[in-house]
Amino acid sequence: MASVRHHSHFFITNDNVKLHYLDKGEGQPIVMLPSWSLSTDIYQHQITALSKKYRVIALDMRGHGLSEKVDYGYKIYRFAHDLYECLNHLDIQGATLLGHAVGASIILCYWELFGSRHIKKLILVDRAATPIINPAWSSDDIAHFGPTSDTATVQTLCHQIASVGGRQYQQILLNYMLSKNISNTDKQHILDSASGLPNTGAANLFYDNYHQDWRNTLKYISLPTLIIAGSGSPIAVSSQRWMSQQIKHARLRVFAVEEGGKHFPFIENPKKFNHLIDEFLQS
Repeated sequence: MASVRHHSHFFITNDNVKLHYLDKGEGQPIVMLPSWSLSTDIYQHQITALSKKYRVIALDMRGHGLSEKVDYGYKIYRFAHDLYECLNHLDIQGATLLGHAVGASIILCYWELFGSRHIKKLILVDRAATPIINPAWSSDDIAHFGPTSDTATVQTLCHQIASVGGRQYQQILLNYMLSKNISNTDKQHILDSASGLPNTGAANLFYDNYHQDWRNTLKYISLPTLIIAGSGSPIAVSSQRWMSQQIKHARLRVFAVEEGGKHFPFIENPKKFNHLIDEFLQS
């Protein structure tokens, strides 16, 4: 599958990092943020289809994709500031932000830091309110908050990532994150979008993302929000339903397992995913 390499641009952040972004199409802007260790190529199906009707911008966060590989700034709040600088650089107003997993965490941090500046809608794909489990939580709490790991396990994983790199770790997890009937082509597409994120940066970002807690942020979001979940995802659907109930103007859409409803619905079922995005942008 050919990579999307056209309409490629760069800008420099206030801490002197050269960031890459794709900018294709015209009209209402939608800005896409990939998840941990992935590049903008992961949204190839969305960029190709949605840019026929909208202005689609996809940002490679620092260390990811074609962005500069630096040894600092691998934290969610810094990535949110990088996003803010990108929107300033492009003089974007009224954008819809779309983020997958870590990308969704960046969006929630952006809201907390900058509110509705430059943006008017949010799309959050498969992100729990807080990924770290608290032993004091009840079973209902766990179902609502969506944690997937404990502190000790995250520490161990971070050590492994720092040693072997994010790409190898991602390969190990693919079967856990993907439907059994995914094509080899689509599976390879995910691997090909891995960015060569520096090992230490990958570990630092992994750790920082896992320790974000957005439970109290959700109820203050005043923008229309679309939450997209998968019934077979490691992130429990119950947690996505709870999130949608915390945000005043949120709607929830769930992909069944047979529809590619695990961690990458935008790759496993791009036609339905793109339709949901188009429907939301038009509402």
